[in-house]
Amino acid sequence: MDSLIIDHYKSDDFPQIATLWNELGLGGAERGDDANVISRTLKNNGAFFVVRMKLRIIGTAWITNDQRRLYLHHMGVAKEFQNQGVGWRLMQHCLDWSKKMGLQLKLEVNTANKSAVHLYKKIGFKHLGDYDVYIIRSYDNLPHKK
Repeated sequence: MDSLIIDHYKSDDFPQIATLWNELGLGGAERGDDANVISRTLKNNGAFFVVRMKLRIIGTAWITNDQRRLYLHHMGVAKEFQNQGVGWRLMQHCLDWSKKMGLQLKLEVNTANKSAVHLYKKIGFKHLGDYDVYIIRSYDNLPHKK
């Protein structure tokens, strides 16, 4: 794994990233994550790290910044490189960057993703307890005001 490089996102990386996210179940049109959204979050003091192995992107970690907290999104590693320390190295990189920013780092993870939950706990993330997470992905079909 010496040929791994953790690098900053470049706009021409997006097609390869979109493919990786789809393979990992991290992306999709319903989430609204595209190159324009990434660019906007980077302009707002966010970060987007990619793990490169030669010309191939094998991992991503996207951090957004609301000026109160940092949020980790789309942390993932290609399946054939999982459980080989790649995720650990990427998380360490994210933690180093986040520490320099001086803000808390928060993430959401599907509880069925046992390997991700294990990694996050092992690296020091704490479960927030009985929080439920809700989202509105589209405003088109909301009930009308009464």
